[in-house]
Amino acid sequence: MGITLEQAQLALKAAHQKAVAMNVKMNIAVVDAGANLVAFIRMDDAWLGSLDISIKKAKTARFFDMPTGAIGGLSQPGGSLFGIEHSNGGLITFPGGIPIKGRSGGVMGAIGVSGSTVEDDHAVAEAGVKALENN
Repeated sequence: MGITLEQAQLALKAAHQKAVAMNVKMNIAVVDAGANLVAFIRMDDAWLGSLDISIKKAKTARFFDMPTGAIGGLSQPGGSLFGIEHSNGGLITFPGGIPIKGRSGGVMGAIGVSGSTVEDDHAVAEAGVKALENN
């Protein structure tokens, strides 16, 4: 089953709260199992260039059902996925995108976050994913 709007909004809320606590301005996107945008927020003064990046991080995480940072490790020169970022209309292969799994373990969507360091982006995305663990 794909992520519902209610679940996507819960993930956004948790990610937004984490970003506020970290004092970072983020763009946060949630996509469904088909990689379609379900919910999105752009915090006040968040970088405009990060809007597209957050959506692409979410889509990339869903397309390959793994965190975008893991794909980045595989896409380095000499890696088995070198050049993959040029496929699918452009992928993002650095941290900040994480698949969201349902109770059955299947992927029901993904979250993508951009607007700070990749470490901050990942931490904010992780907060969104954790908010759905018991939902």
